[in-house]
Amino acid sequence: MAKKPTFGVFVGRFQPLHIGHEYVIRQALEQVDRLIVLVGSANVARDPRNPFTFDERAHMIRSAFAYEVANGRLIVEPLDDHLYSDTAWTAEVQRRVHDIVLDEGNNGFAANGLDDFAISLAGFGKDNSSFYLKLFPAWGNIQINSQYGTFSSSDIRERYFARLSDIPQQVLSPGVVEQLEAFKLSEEFKALLAEREYLDAYPQEWGEGPFVTADAVVIQSGHILLVERGRLPGKGQLALPGGFVNRDERIRDAAIRELREETGISDAKGQIPPAMLASFIEDSRTRVFDAPQRSLRGRIITHAFLFRLPDRRKLFAVKGGDDAAHARWYRLGELRPEMLFEDHWSIIEQMADL
Repeated sequence: MAKKPTFGVFVGRFQPLHIGHEYVIRQALEQVDRLIVLVGSANVARDPRNPFTFDERAHMIRSAFAYEVANGRLIVEPLDDHLYSDTAWTAEVQRRVHDIVLDEGNNGFAANGLDDFAISLAGFGKDNSSFYLKLFPAWGNIQINSQYGTFSSSDIRERYFARLSDIPQQVLSPGVVEQLEAFKLSEEFKALLAEREYLDAYPQEWGEGPFVTADAVVIQSGHILLVERGRLPGKGQLALPGGFVNRDERIRDAAIRELREETGISDAKGQIPPAMLASFIEDSRTRVFDAPQRSLRGRIITHAFLFRLPDRRKLFAVKGGDDAAHARWYRLGELRPEMLFEDHWSIIEQMADL
């Protein structure tokens, strides 16, 4: 009986790629015919935790493993976040692996689908891959005990995004060092450094929470109402109208107040009054979004309210106000996750059934 072609799957964020990641990749390549590297958080806007785009991280990996990529043994693909649905994330991993294996394996021929191949999930011996394995019981397990366990990508980012920026060359391959040196000269680096400094100071000024916020998911005729953030953090990114709940108001009232303050939403009679806006809320769709890491500012728990406005050819008028640089209607089908602040894409995905 012929031996089944083997594929490994390694999931990581690689922010940035370091020698610990490279060790796992090399060890996995010794045990499988081909290794699929899925680069996580591929669909998020830049922030100090996820400073590099998928293309930038894919370049790091491909430059470090140019020979393996050229020979088709290493396959690098994006993997989107689904912060509030493990099921959606698991399904995307399965789809990615399914399509890659059937496309790459046996030159695209597989009479019995994935049953013609052996698939294993590779990972560090002491990382979260043990949790991932529970989501993919049909796959094998390649656990690798890294020899580089005293540092992480977060340690590298902490030293890199500083006024006296330091690139720890001893734990990065030459191609990654070169890429980080070039990125230091970019406007994106300056913006991320300013955001990092803002976030470092935030707990001293405001505390670590938990804080309560309210967000408005406003839908009309296939469009969604968003604001462009005019301040740090996330300056220039799109966001849902919303903000912190005042001590003397209900969360629902806070969502309506923030919606009016940030967008000035109006019809032919002028700015829409709070009672009328409240009538558009679909109470059954109200949801709490409380992922512990949803905001780098601290522990912020938000309540999202779905405002379903009447369909009409002319959308309600809006104008940016408060701390919003602008307010504007966006076609739902043209939004890209990396345009959105923090977890707002995940909120929209859940609330608008995208």
